[in-house]
Amino acid sequence: MDAILIRDLRVEALIGIHKRERHVVQTLSIDLDIGIPGTAVFSSDKVADTIDYEQVTLRIKALAASGHFRLVETFAERIATLLIGDFGAPWVKVSAAKIGILPNVKFVGVSIERRKP
Repeated sequence: MDAILIRDLRVEALIGIHKRERHVVQTLSIDLDIGIPGTAVFSSDKVADTIDYEQVTLRIKALAASGHFRLVETFAERIATLLIGDFGAPWVKVSAAKIGILPNVKFVGVSIERRKP
């Protein structure tokens, strides 16, 4: 399976179920495996035949800034929906994690995989 890889994309978001988390942004780390929609890009060498990873990162940053998310799971699901629906990815793996929120834990997060219906 051919994929675009994005690792450790850092975004700021209002995320969490605790009262303090509704007012203080937290840093999230995001890893993405994005299925490439076809094989044309390998011969064409054109970004139009693949998924523009710069646009992906900009859209995810905008999503993170769009409001408060209660759960990391919800945020990861919205990213997956965005990549499949708006960018045409046939499948995605999204890992999203809060960094340094628990003592002695580097990050806490979730990993999901979704396919185009």
